[in-house]
Amino acid sequence: MNLKDHYTQLYKKSSEAILEGDYKLDTHITDTSDSRFGLTLLIRPSKEIKDNIQTFLAELNAIDATQYYYPDADFHITVMSIISCYAGFTLDKINIEEYIEIIQKSLVEVDEIKIKFWGVTASNDAIMIQGFPADETLNILRNTLRENFKKSNLEQSIDSRYAIATAHSTIMRFQEKLQNPEKLLDVVEKFRDYDFGEFTVEKLELVYNDWYQRKENTVNLCDFYLK
Repeated sequence: MNLKDHYTQLYKKSSEAILEGDYKLDTHITDTSDSRFGLTLLIRPSKEIKDNIQTFLAELNAIDATQYYYPDADFHITVMSIISCYAGFTLDKINIEEYIEIIQKSLVEVDEIKIKFWGVTASNDAIMIQGFPADETLNILRNTLRENFKKSNLEQSIDSRYAIATAHSTIMRFQEKLQNPEKLLDVVEKFRDYDFGEFTVEKLELVYNDWYQRKENTVNLCDFYLK
């Protein structure tokens, strides 16, 4: 996949839809009874990148403060959604150690993962930072995880929603009618080619999480440090 083309096409289609009022609102964000949980392997960006993202979010927030903005602690890149969030999933349904073992096995040949955050894109319900891996290491890891989990008898739903191939980070979701879609997209346009920075991944985290990866609902199960 050519990530630059993918992000560009997604932005073109989504920005046009947003301007036409054809966007989706997430009605679950404030729902305290939302019981959708899952199991995710993820990467957290560096502090420098988080600070740069906050510069962007501050400008978005000045245009429309009614939307859902991710806090620093919730920024992430999904390496693999091992069990996609669903209502009623709890940790007592699985043996965590077996999942950890497969992930460790999959990481044996991984030396270094570098990711550059450059520019922003949008979907019809969110704004995202564009992530670009420096090489094929992340894709190779994902394919190894797919193979190893599918060989096992463990509960998993890898690729059930879609086959993950990007390295984006969602940083804002639409939860209320947009107050000024034109001005909001003006800010997005301003940051379309903004350099948020590059970082070398120090560790991957296996977490039990809700749909939005909110820190208060996340249980860290294991950290996997790269060589």
